[in-house]
Amino acid sequence: METIRNTLAENMGGALHNLAREDQRFDIEKDIPDLSGKVAVVTGGSEGIGYATSFMLLKNNLQKLYILSLRQEVFDGALQDITEKLGADAARRVTFIQCDTGDLTGVTKAAKEISGSTDRLDILVLNAGRGIMTYQVTEDTQIDRHMMVNHVGHVTLTSHLLGLLKKTAEKGTVRIQLQSSNAHEGAPKDTKFESIEELNQDLGPQGQYGRSKLANLLYARYLDAHLHKENSKILINATHPGFVETKMSTDDIHEPYPVAGALMSVGMKPLKKDQWEGATSTLFAATKTDRSGEYICPPAIVEPGSELARNAQLGEQLMKLTRDIVKTKYGAQSVDKGCPLEDY
Repeated sequence: METIRNTLAENMGGALHNLAREDQRFDIEKDIPDLSGKVAVVTGGSEGIGYATSFMLLKNNLQKLYILSLRQEVFDGALQDITEKLGADAARRVTFIQCDTGDLTGVTKAAKEISGSTDRLDILVLNAGRGIMTYQVTEDTQIDRHMMVNHVGHVTLTSHLLGLLKKTAEKGTVRIQLQSSNAHEGAPKDTKFESIEELNQDLGPQGQYGRSKLANLLYARYLDAHLHKENSKILINATHPGFVETKMSTDDIHEPYPVAGALMSVGMKPLKKDQWEGATSTLFAATKTDRSGEYICPPAIVEPGSELARNAQLGEQLMKLTRDIVKTKYGAQSVDKGCPLEDY
């Protein structure tokens, strides 16, 4: 019975969102601690779950927020909403950096802008992502766009911010959150992360997405095993947001599934979480948990993840391939261009 209750709470919205046991609940209106003096980075922070996260961080007195996202016009809309609902002071605490996490040169530029304008970083929310869409490759690397946007770009960003994160951890707790998904269970059972050729196999929309979400979860546990081990004040956790009413499930889903996508975007709407419910596990991981290396589902339910997600050796292989990709595609001087040669 508890398994059924948790499944509903983890994935569905409305009254079902609140079915979790008392000790597994997290209310974003009551349970987020005061964030005065703290600095955060949120990728994909101007719409959907990312925006709900950004908004609630600012509402709880975050000192400085860097939002990394693709489109200026989407950010402008988000900033207007922040101004109207939280006031001009909150809006002034936000810096927008236009960034495609699939473009490692752009990611590196963004990281340097952040590092050059703040002396601390308390919260790193790695939320931006490509959803359930067809197979594509990035223009510069010719590698699967799902893996580049959802995983490799975030590894690169984190790599460049490591010094700032470690410095901040000398004085207090630092939290890194990675947006995974229960869709990671749909990654092919024979996933090995052994080569670029393996990544560039067309697995279909759900396979591509699921494999990238598996990478997010493995990376969180890799950082826990290495970065957290050496820096106990840095907590790293992966999250599942649930089935959420966002652009991914209302618009993007129509790209791979023109007909079936309508069922998801319209027919399933009454059961979906809204963006605020979808941000619950993210905000718990980014502001409240005192544990590291967990896979957290809404509201604050810890799950084990798939067998592949618990395979530490697969995580090590993933990170070896990640480093190889950046070295291969960005050349001998790749450290300056975004190579995560130091990833913990």
